[in-house]
Parts: sequence; structure tokens; C-alpha cells
Amino acid sequence: MGTIAGIDLGTTFSALARLNEIGRPQIVPNSEGERITPSAVYFDDEEAGAIRVGLEALNCRQLNPERTVRWVKRYMGDSNWKKSIDGREWTPQEISSLILKKLCQDGAIENDPIQDVVISVPAHFDEVRRKATMDAGTLAGLNVIGIVNEPVAAALYYATTQTVNGRVLVYDLGGGTFDVTILDIDGRDMNIVCSQGDHALGGVDFDRKLLEVFEQLYREEYKTELIQSEQDRARYEDEAEDVKKTLSRRPTARRILYGPAGSLRIEITREQYEKAIEPLISRTEILIEVALEEAKSKVGDINQVLLVGGSTRMPVVHKRLTEKFGFAPENAVNVDECVALGAAIHAGLTLLRDEPSKVSAGITAGLRDVKLKDVCNHSYGTICAPMDEETGRPTIRNTILLKKNTPLPCEATQTFYTMAEGQTELQIIVTQGEDEDPEFVNRIATEIFELPPDRPANRPIRVRYSYDVNQRMHCTFLDEDSGRSLEVEFCVGEKGRMKPANVEQTAEELNTYKVQ
Repeated sequence: MGTIAGIDLGTTFSALARLNEIGRPQIVPNSEGERITPSAVYFDDEEAGAIRVGLEALNCRQLNPERTVRWVKRYMGDSNWKKSIDGREWTPQEISSLILKKLCQDGAIENDPIQDVVISVPAHFDEVRRKATMDAGTLAGLNVIGIVNEPVAAALYYATTQTVNGRVLVYDLGGGTFDVTILDIDGRDMNIVCSQGDHALGGVDFDRKLLEVFEQLYREEYKTELIQSEQDRARYEDEAEDVKKTLSRRPTARRILYGPAGSLRIEITREQYEKAIEPLISRTEILIEVALEEAKSKVGDINQVLLVGGSTRMPVVHKRLTEKFGFAPENAVNVDECVALGAAIHAGLTLLRDEPSKVSAGITAGLRDVKLKDVCNHSYGTICAPMDEETGRPTIRNTILLKKNTPLPCEATQTFYTMAEGQTELQIIVTQGEDEDPEFVNRIATEIFELPPDRPANRPIRVRYSYDVNQRMHCTFLDEDSGRSLEVEFCVGEKGRMKPANVEQTAEELNTYKVQ
């Protein structure tokens, strides 16, 4: 039997967990003996083809920030973002694959490489970002058997190791993203109700608020700027992160800023820091309210609040959640590790459902009672132009086929009609979003569907959308007259997904690099 593993591919830190012989997840330390690995990549300028990942990359950042990448998860699925190194442009998927490769190299046991994995993603990630994450796994040489939402993975671990029951809210504030998920838990039986999130709200943003404080204090003292170079920026970004952690443990933090006009000794209090980050904390509270409304719940309906992500260590998070719900949030597990541990459980459940022959008797017994019912995290539709009954003219609108929070697996079919006589093609647009106005939804795939010539108008096109339990979207457009069909692949280059034909070729190229 092969290793069953789960990976938390985080913005600032990543982790790998595997199931032991009785189905319990365990964190696998990296080659440095650490249980979590910084999501940092350094392209070595001294050894050709060498790429440092993790703590060593982080340590090199201040010396050579131009050759270092952090926080790449924020750009997943964005084709406009590239990192140019020695004439080669690296995509977010490729850089993420290096982090995954490092984790799996370090986690491999002799004659038992890590192959079948589930990778976690923020609950609010759209289809393009999810598929980009899967591409990263494929580029790393992994068989990505599924994607799991980070709050769901954490809840899986909580529910299988702690006493958790009732309507539960997961508050997941990580290094770069925020999710809030509401679910119902009865022992080891979990039903997801809804999720909300922000892919640009996390520890990095709290660090930047502190960096702004550093810059303001130095500017007030010397009337000049503290940061003069990329090396300065890298240095003080790291300093801000360290001050944030200090203020989570102590009421004050003292530092010396070394700028172009001289040094400046500063003291920052927890009160100052919490005032600076107040707008960010308020954003998490707004998303809690949105999630409660979606779940048709009130604050008093929530029985437990589970904390996930390193940024939840900030005292202000505990304070605000306690004030809001009237009881303290649960923090009985390691908030940095629970997503990876839950992803490993999810990997075991996925294989039990899809390929039970790959799962040992011990793991099967260990996971026997665990049940999970997830939901579709976004609404998916297509753009059409039905006739307006009042004006008699076509009106362009977004028609939703799969509604947000529909239990998985789910599917929907709807028939549309061609508009013009002799029409030979359709522009197929797959959308993600809740609005009927096409201006307020994301277009996540665009294809041209060729039709037979010489036909009248109003010929039926049957559209089928489905979303499976592995968080994979499928869209089929069928011309009922001719039998022609189009299966939409979420590989649209301009949206950041690699073309399937390029994945294998790129994976072979990446194998020529030495990841350490």
C-alpha cells in the first residue's frame, strides 16, 4: 500500500501529513526537522539549476530578494504574474510545484514515495485557482486525487480528535487568506453549510500594517524614507512579522530601525498594533455576518468556534470572537498543522470511496465512521441573451445553473436556443458569481462551439453542469440536432490555467532542477 498524504499549500508556510497504519494523520517533518516549511523559494545564483525551498530560501531573501519568491499562493491562477529569473519566466503553478516537491522529497520513506495526495485550498478559491493548484501538484510529479477546502480539512481534524458537536463556525485566518465556514457536526458526521472568504486578507496584510508604522515613525523623526531598496524592504517585512509575533505574546515590542539618516529606537505597544489592524479585523467580522446570513443563522445558533491558521494567535482575534459569540473559541489543536492533518484524512476518505484497493485494512477501520458532505462554494452559470418580454429585444444576462451551497455532488441541465438563422458558432462563456448582470461575475472559461451550417434560428443547445465530490467542475454543451458536443476544459490560458498538453512537458523540464 502506498503512502496516503495531505498537503497544506499555504501562503507563508506549508505542511505535509500522512496517515499511519491505523488511519491517524501525522505531520511529517522536513529535512531540517521542522514540522512546517516556509513557502519561500530561492533561485541559487552560485549553483546552476539549484533551487532552495523553505527556511534556507527565507534566509537568503534579505541578501538577494530579486531571486526569492514568497506569497506566491496569492497569484495562483493569475496569468499576468510571472517571476523572471535568468531569462526564464516562472508561473505561480511552477513555483508552487517546487514547494510541493520539497515537501514530498522530505516526506518520502525509502521505497515508499509520496504519490497520491489531497491538496488544500481556501474555500473561496474559484475553479481557475483550484485547477491551477492541481496543475502545481501534477508538475511536482504527484497524483492529485482531490482538493479540499482548508476550513473543511481543519474541521475534519477537529471532529476526529476533539469533542465537537452542533452548528460550528470555522474562523480560518492564515498567512495570506481568510475563510469562514459554517457546518453542522454530529460526532464524526459533518455537513458543510456555507463558506465566505477573502484571498487577500491574512498575516501578510497585518505585517504590512506594522511596516507602515515603522515607515511613519522613521519619517516623523528624520523626514526621509526608511526603505531605500528591495533589500531594505525584505529586511523590514521580516522585522514586521517578528514584531507581530512578539506582540501576540507580550504587550510591547522594542526594535531599532537602521535607515539612511541614522538609527531609531522604537517601542510599539499591542494597543498601537491593534488600532492599526482594526480595519482588517473588521473585514473578517463582516464576512462572518455574510456567512451567518447565508446559513440562515444567528450568532446565538453557533455552538462552537474553531480557530485555524497562525494569525489566530493574535489576542485581538480571541477577544473579538469571544465578545461576538459570548464564549471563547476553541484552540485545542495546533492551528498551523490542522489543515494538513485534515487533508490527510480527506485523502484517505477519497481513496476509500474511489480506489478502496489502495487503502489498508487498518486505515479503512480508522476512517470507517467519518462522513463528510461538502457544498458547491460558488454559483456557476453561462451568459445568454433571452428575449425581453416588454421590449421584444434580446437582453444579455448571466443565467445560473449550479447555485452556491448546493450539496455535492450536484448537476443541473438547461436548454438554450440559437439566436440567428444560419448561425455557425456559439461563444460559450462559463461564469462564477451570484449576479444576473454579466458585469458582476467572473468569466472563468471561454470557448467557441462550432455548429452545422444552414439551420434556422431557435435550435436547442442543452447545457449540463456538474460539480463532483472531488471539487471538480464539468461543463458540457450539446447541439441536440447534430449531436455535436463541447466539453469545456478549464485550461484557458488567459485565465492562468496551463494547457493540458503543456503540463507534462513542463514537468519534465522542472525535473532537471535540483530542489533542496
